Amino acid sequence: MEYKKVKQAFKVVVMKGRGAFKNFDKEVPALAQQVLLRANEIPSRTEIEIAFYEPKKDENHLEGHYYVGLIVNNFINEVPAGMDYMDTEQDYVTTRGSITRIGELHSSLVEWANEQGYNRNLEAYIIETYHPMENGEEEVEIYLPIYS
Repeated sequence: MEYKKVKQAFKVVVMKGRGAFKNFDKEVPALAQQVLLRANEIPSRTEIEIAFYEPKKDENHLEGHYYVGLIVNNFINEVPAGMDYMDTEQDYVTTRGSITRIGELHSSLVEWANEQGYNRNLEAYIIETYHPMENGEEEVEIYLPIYS
């Protein structure tokens, strides 16, 4: 796996969800489906899906919020009802691989970041972008926020 530090900006139109961290694996894809059903309402959209996750700060932090949506090419003045526009730029450590290995990707990225001496920013969102591949597979790129 390849790991790197990047400064990355994202312009996105998203819908917000909230729930127990343990249910994110079901809730996030369900909300993503709602966004995709309304994709034609989003101006300047790309085909790249994105999710923003509130970081789990400790074992007592049981519920959190998340956003799912599509990356857009430009600033959006008016978004569809029930959606929000977000524009963010942050320093991250990142890696990319098969979505079937998402847990391993997260773990190894955290381990690599620690080995490199990067400090995680638990006040910023963890971001995942989703990339369909030609063979029907899907890759995920994970962005863990760090302090500069």
